[in-house]
Amino acid sequence: MKKADIIQEIKRKQSFLCTGLDTEMGKLPAHLPKNDVGFLQFNQEIVAATHAYSVSYKINTAFYEQYGSEGWQWMEQTLSYLPKETFKIADAKRGDIGNTSTMYARAFFEKMNFDAITVSPYMGEDSLRPFLEFKDKTIICLALTSNPGHKDFQLIKDAEGYAVYERVLETVAKWGNTDNLMFVAGGTHGDILKRLRQIAPEHFLLVPGIGAQGGSLYDVATNAANSDLGLLVNSSRGIIYAGNDEDYADKAREAAASLASEMSSFVNQYLV
Repeated sequence: MKKADIIQEIKRKQSFLCTGLDTEMGKLPAHLPKNDVGFLQFNQEIVAATHAYSVSYKINTAFYEQYGSEGWQWMEQTLSYLPKETFKIADAKRGDIGNTSTMYARAFFEKMNFDAITVSPYMGEDSLRPFLEFKDKTIICLALTSNPGHKDFQLIKDAEGYAVYERVLETVAKWGNTDNLMFVAGGTHGDILKRLRQIAPEHFLLVPGIGAQGGSLYDVATNAANSDLGLLVNSSRGIIYAGNDEDYADKAREAAASLASEMSSFVNQYLV
């Protein structure tokens, strides 16, 4: 799936929402069985309720991997629920020596046919290059994350005054292009997003941290949108756990629709 396809879908749905499927057995509504049946029914109904507003879906693989081989099957089944036109992200944060990264890429791009995978740049270009070799696939590189520990490394400055996240953006941007490379940029950082956008003006950004983590959609859009809009804003808990009774899918739909409604003004502002 190419950048132009994502932009077209944003225009069509008047939304740049990425819905995160971070499904937890313990948070399933009480009427659903706490097993594979309940887990998959929940995912299927959440997707059915939100797809009209979701340009993308992000599956956090850890929530599935914890169940071993069964969990991998649930992940593949959940992937099959996602509409063809949506941008499908494996939030796996992979990155290792070249031949290992090749195996990770094959697993997520060939076996499961995700469109994109989140990656860690810590080990350098040879750890990300295997992912970039796959045609019509995208890597989403960690740059500035939304967790409290981001400051432990990402904000450290070198002798020239550049923060680590700035060096990551500047360097990694040279390894790919705007079709096969995006960056993760935490939505809790506000004005810092302006600097990030200066360094990577044309790349799409995947922005977590909206909603449950306290990030503001307005701050993200006004600080980080570009001429293509260039944003996929993720919401996970705020949508899929908007309700915990038998009407949970309706509540998820309402939460997604509310975010999409807020997003539509920015779509009309930046994409004409």
